[in-house]
Amino acid sequence: MASPIVSSLQQVFFEQFNVHPRIFRSPGRINLIGEHTDYNDGFVMPAAIDKSVFVAIGKRNDGRIRIWSTDFREMYEGQVSDVCKSGMGWPTYVLGVLDQLQQEGYQPKGFDMALASDLPIGAGLSSSAAVECATVFALDAIFGYALPLDRMIRLAQRAEHSFAGVMCGIMDQFASMYGRAGHFVKLDCRTMEYAYHPFIADDLTLLMLNTNVKHSLASTAYNRRRMECAQGLAWVQEAYPDVQALRDVTLEMLDRQVRHRDATVDMRCRFVVEEIARLHAACADLVNGDMVSLGKRLLATHDGLRDMYEVSCQELDYLVEKVRTYPGVIGARMMGGGFGGCTINIVRTEAVDALVAQLSVDYQKDMNLPLTAFSVKPSDGTSEVLI
Repeated sequence: MASPIVSSLQQVFFEQFNVHPRIFRSPGRINLIGEHTDYNDGFVMPAAIDKSVFVAIGKRNDGRIRIWSTDFREMYEGQVSDVCKSGMGWPTYVLGVLDQLQQEGYQPKGFDMALASDLPIGAGLSSSAAVECATVFALDAIFGYALPLDRMIRLAQRAEHSFAGVMCGIMDQFASMYGRAGHFVKLDCRTMEYAYHPFIADDLTLLMLNTNVKHSLASTAYNRRRMECAQGLAWVQEAYPDVQALRDVTLEMLDRQVRHRDATVDMRCRFVVEEIARLHAACADLVNGDMVSLGKRLLATHDGLRDMYEVSCQELDYLVEKVRTYPGVIGARMMGGGFGGCTINIVRTEAVDALVAQLSVDYQKDMNLPLTAFSVKPSDGTSEVLI
């Protein structure tokens, strides 16, 4: 039996376009540890989650594009022959994928599409990557391109670069495509080699606490951090020409080549080097079932993101500090690009309700904002929904 969101989307599509669609889903993602390491050729440990973007789609043969957003209750209309940024915002990610397909020589003949989601927007759960992955997967299926998953991932990433203007790494798209239920995946962002690690913790809950803020400097600061990392790398390469990326850099190299030149650049690079080391240790914690040690590493990552990479904000710091010594909380940190979104928390399941009840009151009182809390589970990646 189809889920309520799938049944509703199927009905909406028929009402808008008078045909029955095929439906595809692509999940959002969380990242356990390994933040801002992906665009430095480092390692990340994401999981797809049980909240997704859903795409209903039908093929056309007249070159026309019609896209309906159930969230915004808006229709975008255009032509395959004239793909450009719409100025509407939300169609950007679909159109970016279409543009990239055309640049690779594929020529879709037109399509009708409707979008729906149970993935919170702006919460740092990579809703944009989920739209991109669902779109490329759906277009590949209905037009029979038979693209391999790795190629779809790269295409979706380039869509984010070119149309959304965010120079993201590969993690978000990879996690959406390659997720496996009950597992985190350790991804080498240079080689694309990966290994699944089970999250075996029946008594633990992955709790997301949404600050319900997204500060406007997020995207510009993200791109600036990338440039700062690139500058640090360039200085290291003057003495170590074989170094390809920050994942190859040691703290000693930073001491010799970067620290005396620019304290800020040194701090950014130092965080990345330390974060990669934390991730490798966190993998060992998962293998050993040492959740207490894993939780301490999450807290250390938050401290580094706050003090060294400087991408946190008052609301995120508030939530992490509140749970840092709370009984039943194993670990917590801000997650995502920064300046808003969610914290990820590993919490003993019996402590979740009391924690959320107390925090909701405190956060509203101290931050003058509502707190949104929800649990997530590692899930399977992008797929067609059989209806």
